[in-house]
Amino acid sequence: MDIKIPELGESITEGTISSWMKNEGDAVKFGDLLLELETDKVNLEINAEADGILQKITRQAGDTVQVGESVGVISAGAAGGAGGQEAAKAPAEGSGGAAAESAGKPAVAAPADAGGAKNDSGPAAETNEDGAYTASPSVRKLARERGIDLNQARPVNGVDTIRVSRGDLDAFSSQAASNGTQQAQPQQVQAQQAGPAAGAADASKPTERKKMSRRRVTIANRLVEAQRTAAMLTTFNEVDMTAIMDLRKRRKQSFQEKNNVGLGFMSFFTKAVVGALKTFPLLNAEIEGEDILVKKYYDIGIAVGAKEGLVVPVVRDADRLSFAEIERKIGELAVKARDNKLALADLQGGTFTITNGGVFGSLLSTPILNTPQVGILGMHTIQRRPVAIGEDGIENRPMMYLALSYDHRIVDGSEAVRFLVTVKQLLEDPEALLLEG
Repeated sequence: MDIKIPELGESITEGTISSWMKNEGDAVKFGDLLLELETDKVNLEINAEADGILQKITRQAGDTVQVGESVGVISAGAAGGAGGQEAAKAPAEGSGGAAAESAGKPAVAAPADAGGAKNDSGPAAETNEDGAYTASPSVRKLARERGIDLNQARPVNGVDTIRVSRGDLDAFSSQAASNGTQQAQPQQVQAQQAGPAAGAADASKPTERKKMSRRRVTIANRLVEAQRTAAMLTTFNEVDMTAIMDLRKRRKQSFQEKNNVGLGFMSFFTKAVVGALKTFPLLNAEIEGEDILVKKYYDIGIAVGAKEGLVVPVVRDADRLSFAEIERKIGELAVKARDNKLALADLQGGTFTITNGGVFGSLLSTPILNTPQVGILGMHTIQRRPVAIGEDGIENRPMMYLALSYDHRIVDGSEAVRFLVTVKQLLEDPEALLLEG
């Protein structure tokens, strides 16, 4: 049976194979993890839908595949039926071990060459461009990574075989290095071919070329699209965090004991944003053609930094959640983001976004809209600064700059400013915030 890419979710039609967890010839059981697929939003695991042998892998790691596309074949049979496949796989990996035996009938293996490969013309072998030499997919990939032409890395056993093994590549690399003629890595070759006109770095200086992950490409495209399509403007204010910090200091331990979760800052900011959105609903809307779609619910996106890039999981119906429930939900989403376990449902939707650059030390920034949303609140680091108290007094207070980026097409400047002032007032008076919640 074919291994096909399943439906991935709303608006996702393709993905990139991140890695295969099984090799050709491996026995697989129903539910076994076969490969990991990277999509624009999350990484997904593709599992086996039947017992059998992974007979063939048709799409390799790094290939972009469409929903419904076949990426490999599982043949029916038990693990013992993989003899021929295991024999083909062993040379491809350069191992010197004996081939697996099929049910009651041993597979025939050719003598190993100097590199540990066997003279095998199994299904993994493919002819190179001129038809003279063959190699398994893994060996051809390794050759591309090292910038080696298969015609140059000829088999070292000196007999009739035309199959290039991993050992042949190692021998060629060692010989080239000893002669001072080691071929350039593909990244360096590409940089040299690009030339100064393409903005390439000095070829004599060390560089590294990395392919952008699919998520990083999507992030880049979305950010550029947001700046291109929205009339984006940012307004600033600052909030005195004294009252919240005093409240947290007094209630933190009892809150932890009662709810089994810490009392952080994000629940305060989430509640303050919800309160301000109720007063200024156009910040909780989006543009659809020539219409304004005002949302009467409050699904707040919380930006989280992950290894693969920034993601914005959504806290659903934040207006209906208690402080403890918000803290617990944000904690769960953050762990899932770090472990790359977010589901598509965790990321979809969202009516407004909060991003906290302060955890990285940012003092001030202008956040970019998470389209199609029309508002995003940027939090920043808390810094003690002298603040005028009354007409004559000055005190060092824990202050935080706030930034609100908004789409000026439907949100007027006065409305944005008043929204941010409302957030400030709710944060500086936690009792009002509790009443609002």
